[in-house]
Amino acid sequence: MDYQQARSYILNHRDAVEDFPLGPQTALYRVRHKIFAQLTAESEGRRISLKCDRAEALRLRDMFKAVTAGHHFNKKHWNTVLLDGTVADTEIERMIDNSYALVVSTLPTHQRP
Repeated sequence: MDYQQARSYILNHRDAVEDFPLGPQTALYRVRHKIFAQLTAESEGRRISLKCDRAEALRLRDMFKAVTAGHHFNKKHWNTVLLDGTVADTEIERMIDNSYALVVSTLPTHQRP
């Protein structure tokens, strides 16, 4: 999955909003003002950071070399994935879906999409 494919997939989630408060290289994706994804395009490469269940975060880091503890996020609850083609698109989509669902589940019921 490349940067544009990840961006499109993220924005297909209900009420997902993209903004660039950290500059043009870093896009934050929110649902009801809560971050569920970050896409970064820097000289070191393109990567996506996603919220994750603590146990699954560790499991994914063991399974994939391209998955590391969340870059600039809480390392227990966030993973960063290099978009270098080594992780299947379907797996990245699953991680995005899980991140979105985790954030939505923390919203008050009347705010959930």
